[in-house]
Amino acid sequence: MNSPASALVGIDWGTTNRRAWLLAPDGTCAAEISDDQGVIAARGRFEASLGELLARLPGLAPDTPVVMSGMVGSAMGWREVPYVDAGGPLEALGRQMVTVDAPSLGRHCAIVPGCRWRSQDRVDVMRGEETQLLGAVALGVRDGWFVLPGTHSKWAEVRDGRLVSFQTFMTGELYALLSTQGTLAAASRDPVASPAAFEAGVAAARDTALSNALFSTRARVVGGDMPAAHAASFLSGVLMGAEWHDRARVWGDRPPELVHAIGSPSLAEGHATAAALMRRRLHILDPREVHLAALRFLASHIRQALA
Repeated sequence: MNSPASALVGIDWGTTNRRAWLLAPDGTCAAEISDDQGVIAARGRFEASLGELLARLPGLAPDTPVVMSGMVGSAMGWREVPYVDAGGPLEALGRQMVTVDAPSLGRHCAIVPGCRWRSQDRVDVMRGEETQLLGAVALGVRDGWFVLPGTHSKWAEVRDGRLVSFQTFMTGELYALLSTQGTLAAASRDPVASPAAFEAGVAAARDTALSNALFSTRARVVGGDMPAAHAASFLSGVLMGAEWHDRARVWGDRPPELVHAIGSPSLAEGHATAAALMRRRLHILDPREVHLAALRFLASHIRQALA
């Protein structure tokens, strides 16, 4: 289905925020908007909320389909879309989208399913990141380890375009909580960025349990070994370092030379530092370009389905 003015609307609909891209028939981005109308704000009125968003997109044809990803497909979202099991090709997401009813909008709307990973004793889930990984594959990055930093940081292994495994780390959420509430909050006020403190935090995460490394943030300040202004940098280093040291244990004696990161430079900067400390290289993929690549791929599948 290809309209003269637009080919697809893609929406990354998260818990608190959402971002929409209007894709032109030639695959370029014709318009882009974002707002704070995430799943929590839109709950109970998703169809109306989507209509308000679409009204703000210039040049939108009335029959342009909409593809949504993220928490909009969760139990708290518009429709709970079952997870697909990891292991299959990421390109299969084009055939696994689930339609949602939106009669007042008069256009086809679909949600990309999240992914679930299971091992003998572990289970993990993602919603939204699978679309970013699909975009990386569409851009030709079909193999390797990926880190997707954020509130819930994801580490994923992709082989020949297949999502082989992934794990979630509550790094961003823990940092937000620990730096504003509890024992470490006072030490983290009025922060001044300190690369040396960050590196010390990464090292601390290697040598002891995470809870002990976290407490050492306070101990270093009250013991006079670190200025209070550097506590936030140390805390960030501990949390990101915990991710990298965990990956080092997984990799064993066969670590990858290169790790791909999908995230803004500000989010990926800490991971780049941690990578260098562990003698790895970090290749940063722009999250906007990755998402647009995924939308171009999904647009072709939507058109085939509606033809």
